[in-house]
Amino acid sequence: MTKPKVYFTKQITPESLVKIYQALGSRPHGRVAVKISTGEPGGHNYLKPELIKDLVHLVDGTIVECNTAYGGKRGRTADSLETAQAHGFTDIAEVEILDADGDIDLPVHGGEKLDVDPVGKGIEKYDTIINLSHFKGHQMGGFGGVLKNQSIGFASSEGKAYIHTVGRTRQPEKLMACWSPNPPADLDLAAIQDDFLEAMAEAAKAVSDYMNTKLEGGNPRIVYIDVMNNLSRDCDCSSHPETPCMPDIGILASLDPVAVDQACIDQINYSDDSGHERFMERVNQQRGLHILEHAAKIGLGSRDYELVNLDA
Repeated sequence: MTKPKVYFTKQITPESLVKIYQALGSRPHGRVAVKISTGEPGGHNYLKPELIKDLVHLVDGTIVECNTAYGGKRGRTADSLETAQAHGFTDIAEVEILDADGDIDLPVHGGEKLDVDPVGKGIEKYDTIINLSHFKGHQMGGFGGVLKNQSIGFASSEGKAYIHTVGRTRQPEKLMACWSPNPPADLDLAAIQDDFLEAMAEAAKAVSDYMNTKLEGGNPRIVYIDVMNNLSRDCDCSSHPETPCMPDIGILASLDPVAVDQACIDQINYSDDSGHERFMERVNQQRGLHILEHAAKIGLGSRDYELVNLDA
């Protein structure tokens, strides 16, 4: 079988972001959602509006997000929109919080941990998705790339609780209790770490399968882009993230979500900067590579790929 292509450039500029998107050969169809993380107030590693603006305008896209399940400054729609405005995203495009009007359950086909994936109801409005992820570490998942952006990112507030607890609850307040000094015994997140990673992979596949039902003429309905800058061990959901532990690497893009996240991990491992060991310490501590294993197992994508260097 032909390996999926992963395109790569070391340049992290608005022009290179447009260039790598165009290299994918995908044409936006209908209404386009650009899924990013708008970042938690206090954090500063999220993708900046000035970097993504040209791409968003090229596809006439709407920036989309969902509310969080942990409270903070993005737990309610009004707060999420206020954060998006404070971080400059409403200055460059329309911003929609997908679960402002509730959620819908997407079926999970071929899953082992989830039967459904509760996502923001607003996803129904869109025909094409640009999954635009800031690749970084993550306190629970080990790392966050396009798979996390498509699973936790598209999940409603209740859906986030559902994925994190592997279908045990949809109540965000019960999930938040897990991070208290005395978490409920039946929701021991550390004990279900592999299950959680598998649930994330299955939720990402549910979004992919749903968008593929809108497929017309073979044109991909989702494209995947990872921006490898501000490489902190902490996610953009942290209001006080750890300082980046290694230099910026570049931008990677693919039509295969597993391939592009795997390629990012490989770029970290190939780096001769000593900081890559600290980054991978976080990944391995949380068994982060297991999401790639399970995503490949259930048919979401391939861990084998062909790297195409656009700088060559």
